Amino acid sequence: FPGRFYCDYCDTYLTHDSPSVRKTHCSGRKHKENVKDYYQKWMEEQAQSLIDKTTAAFQQGKIPPTPFSAPPPAGAMIPPPPSIPGPPRPGMMPAPHMGGPPMMPMMGPPPPGMMP
Repeated sequence: FPGRFYCDYCDTYLTHDSPSVRKTHCSGRKHKENVKDYYQKWMEEQAQSLIDKTTAAFQQGKIPPTPFSAPPPAGAMIPPPPSIPGPPRPGMMPAPHMGGPPMMPMMGPPPPGMMP
């Protein structure tokens, strides 16, 4: 249609193509929802495509399996490594203050890089 503006997001023709009609259309709620939906679908397709390519590469042996590739069996609790602080596990006493000597009250200005 000559002289009419077609909006791809809304799959519709505007009554006529003028800057004011376009601006009114593009600031409308339905148009904004259609734009959001369009890009949401596009992002989902991109993600799915990446998942499919990764799965295909893994099945062809191009990606080696990693120890973390399989989810733990349902209900399995993997305890954190001892280096990660967390709630004390049953049967373990919480360690007294870790990390060097106890902090002494500071006298004078703090060393550079430390917050007072």
